[in-house]
Amino acid sequence: MKSLCICPLALLFLSSPLYSQRVLPAGLDVRFGGVVRTDASLKQISLVFTGHEFADGGEMILTILRKHDVKAAFFFTGDFYRNSRFAPLISSLKEAGHYLGAHSDKHLLYCSWEKRDSLLVTKHQFQSDLHANYAEMETFGVTKIEARYFLPPYEWYNDSISTWTRELGLTLVNFTPGSSSNADWTHPELGAQYVSTDTIYSRILQHESSSRSGLNGFILLLHIGADPRRPDPFTMRLDELLVELKRRGYTFASLNHTIRLTD
Repeated sequence: MKSLCICPLALLFLSSPLYSQRVLPAGLDVRFGGVVRTDASLKQISLVFTGHEFADGGEMILTILRKHDVKAAFFFTGDFYRNSRFAPLISSLKEAGHYLGAHSDKHLLYCSWEKRDSLLVTKHQFQSDLHANYAEMETFGVTKIEARYFLPPYEWYNDSISTWTRELGLTLVNFTPGSSSNADWTHPELGAQYVSTDTIYSRILQHESSSRSGLNGFILLLHIGADPRRPDPFTMRLDELLVELKRRGYTFASLNHTIRLTD
């Protein structure tokens, strides 16, 4: 894999006391060094959306969130940020007060699917790629200090990736397992891997009903767009889902407010 060039001064800044590591508060669910759930004692959900190639659901998502007065966190790759077709949407999300974060520059797979502790990138490749992601974010006026949470590509990482993230003064976050919401990118040509929108919707509510903590502190991850081969984008039922979860007593807050990091 070809590594990107990174400015030594930028690396020095990221690892300096001026951009210090944050302290994780108690009550968070941390797995492989990444935060996967906020305070499970609170009936509060954090909506997060990731994006790399597609953004077909963006405008509808923005409209639905505005309707429900919900702030969400959006994690995009550098390729997404530099795509001129997506620029108006990104600007609208920022103007609406949603969190904009990093999702890697080139959507790299960091570690093996079969053997999670087996790395597929070097530390330098990881840092160079992530730095390039933040450089694209800065073109929208989003600084590293403002965007200290990082959601890994493919939502797949290990302890080494989390450690390298902390060394850059950032905090790795990921979705809360159990709802299948992150499968909203799949399509029928993937065979058994495809999960329909109706199934995802049912599984979210089933998990809420059957889990001891419900969806308390849940980081519910969806994608801002999907392959055109998916016949049923989940955005079709997002409004309905928010109505139902509010009816069940949940409130929504952006991830950067539910984690509440301290220096």
